[in-house]
Amino acid sequence: MKKTGMLLLLLLLSAGAYAQQADTSPSAGSGDSDAPQGTVPTTVSFPIERVQTPTYADLYCAGFVSKQLLPDANFVAGGLQTPNTTKFANGEMVYLAGGGYQAGQQYTILRELQDMDRYEIFAGQHTMLKAMGQPYAELARVRVIDARSKMAVAQIEFSCDPVNPGDIVVPYAEKTPVSFHPPLRFDRFAPPNSKTTGRIVMARDFDSVLGTGMKVYMNMGSSQGVKVGDHFRAVRSYAADLKDPVDSLSFKAALAEDTQKREPSIDAGMWTKNNGPMIHVADLPRRAVGEIVILSTTATTSTGMIVFALEDVHLGDAVEADDQE
Repeated sequence: MKKTGMLLLLLLLSAGAYAQQADTSPSAGSGDSDAPQGTVPTTVSFPIERVQTPTYADLYCAGFVSKQLLPDANFVAGGLQTPNTTKFANGEMVYLAGGGYQAGQQYTILRELQDMDRYEIFAGQHTMLKAMGQPYAELARVRVIDARSKMAVAQIEFSCDPVNPGDIVVPYAEKTPVSFHPPLRFDRFAPPNSKTTGRIVMARDFDSVLGTGMKVYMNMGSSQGVKVGDHFRAVRSYAADLKDPVDSLSFKAALAEDTQKREPSIDAGMWTKNNGPMIHVADLPRRAVGEIVILSTTATTSTGMIVFALEDVHLGDAVEADDQE
């Protein structure tokens, strides 16, 4: 009985090892018949996207960049406990200066943004952002509950961040919902497709290292055919890493083991030992790092949400249209 039990255990372990090996094989669940020519899909090169669907807060708190400046004649003047309280959130009342308010109307509270850190994350970022326009944060949705005084009284029905005196007030507008398809495979090494391209120039809260769920602002918009619900793939070449002041240091470090007779070198280095092989950065495959869905657009800019990321997405990363078919 002991021998029989041991034999059964060995068979089970062998079956488990075989199943594990099958799962990591190139053809396991990869749909080889649908794979692009010249590829052998694996779970590493063609992983299945596990997308994060945008919520109401994602849509209405994303912010945007607009070349057309929004009017600032209507703004938040204070609240019930002014001047002791300067930040207002869900359920609280605020006073709206300006005109045209009517009881029952809804408005969006925005903030004109400025970045206090003038350091450029990538070369030319400030020039590119200036060409895109003015960044705005979306802070809250309010409803006017009393318009009898010189200033209207409004209640905050939904807030993304605290509202401050001076934040501007604009009419509320419904946003287009974003629909999603079932999970698809993500082509990690897809070559350029000659479709609409742009660049991630800024992110919400001035973040620079980004992941799933974070919002980004890109320098292409409806005039380039971009619309809500479109998908874009964030891509990065190793040449971009070569230009980074930190990542570029690794390119200059030694690559070889002491036992290698011919020492390889990257073309960013100064020399090779014993005529070792030269690795050209420009020849390394471009890699896709994440998937972005468009939440809103202006004529020349778009706001997107990272719904899937294989690694950190960076400011300065390129984006290109992804049909998601």
